[in-house]
Amino acid sequence: MITLIITIFLVGYLAIAAEHSLKVNKAAIALLTGVACWTVYMFTQEDYHVVTHDLSEHVGEISGILFFLMGAMTIVELIDAHDGFEIITNRITTRNQRKLIWILCGLTFFFSAILDNLATTIVMIMLVRKLLPAGNQRLMFASMIVIAANAGGAWSPIGDVTTTMLWIGGQITSAKTISTIILPSIVTVIVPLAVVSYQMKGKVDPKPKVKESALQTSPKERRIIFTVGVLSLIFVPIFKSITNLPPYMGILGALGLMWIITEVLHSKKEDKDTVSVLYALQKIDMPSILFFLGLLLSIGVLQHVGVLSSLATWLDQNIGDINFVVMIIGVLSAIVDNVPLVAASMGMYSLDLYPVNHYFWLFLAYSAGTGGSILIIGSAAGVAAMGIEKINFFWYLKNASWLALIGFLAGAGTFILQAYLLGLA
Repeated sequence: MITLIITIFLVGYLAIAAEHSLKVNKAAIALLTGVACWTVYMFTQEDYHVVTHDLSEHVGEISGILFFLMGAMTIVELIDAHDGFEIITNRITTRNQRKLIWILCGLTFFFSAILDNLATTIVMIMLVRKLLPAGNQRLMFASMIVIAANAGGAWSPIGDVTTTMLWIGGQITSAKTISTIILPSIVTVIVPLAVVSYQMKGKVDPKPKVKESALQTSPKERRIIFTVGVLSLIFVPIFKSITNLPPYMGILGALGLMWIITEVLHSKKEDKDTVSVLYALQKIDMPSILFFLGLLLSIGVLQHVGVLSSLATWLDQNIGDINFVVMIIGVLSAIVDNVPLVAASMGMYSLDLYPVNHYFWLFLAYSAGTGGSILIIGSAAGVAAMGIEKINFFWYLKNASWLALIGFLAGAGTFILQAYLLGLA
């Protein structure tokens, strides 16, 4: 049974990677793979109640991610519909490729620690779309934003879901996480950025500016929606800390608030269809959300049948060395979801063995958070960018994966050296 499930998962994974060659949307492949894996799991169990319980539990976890993704995408689309990003793009005057990519990745790195890597990626990709015309140049900028967002989320307790898991589970504390992981995370971004910027020459291809008279909203309306939208996204992690409710509750509340504000703001307008929440909901990339659903459903089966926990146990027994184990988990998080991998590690190692803020937990937070950048479908940020920018799996593999890998290894080396010098290892 387990062999068949793994086979279906691998075939589906390869088909997703070959989406453009097969000319079949990756969302369709992911959904079919997810359903096929759960069907096999159901037929091989004597008590179907166990499977339905596992499925319900897993769908409950997935829905939180999907609702968050939908809410964040809608808010960003609503800002875009009001031309809110003009406030930022009009202030970015440099056309130098090197300067621009450093500015955008720097903003992404720090925003992802305040918001989270998923919401930040959506915002920054939309910003890049305003600055650059479609093409390989924009795809490279988008790819670097994914790397910067994942690195920025790793050193903040609220920036990445795996870091949040370890923080809530009591394995790490906020102050220690920030002070220990921020330097390796910076290195993870700087190394690939240095390589990319060295290769870049000249100026970016300018995207035609929109005339003021052609904009759909007034400067006042733009400022209101942009300010409320950004503050709403920033408030989500604060809301989580205050209420202990999951992030998707905060983003749904923020969406409801923006919905009311836009309705009041445009109440006297006759033609308000293109600046309404209903219009923004039509603009969000539902195929990417369904792709994410199918992918997480497939990985959920691997988690419930014990494949991921068995993998973690095998690594522990056959590799042994903590550094190699954690780095392998980081690389694997680019292939399968890092959440169940981290969950399996949390179940395997007790706080008695590795106490709070132990080297193992901190290194795990770094590796699981940044390793997903190695493949475009290895993180929620990557999946979001893939959907918005239509980034081809193999294009990313050829042009960005090696950059993410050298950044990950450089950051890991920095973490190990830092721990050695500070006596943490």
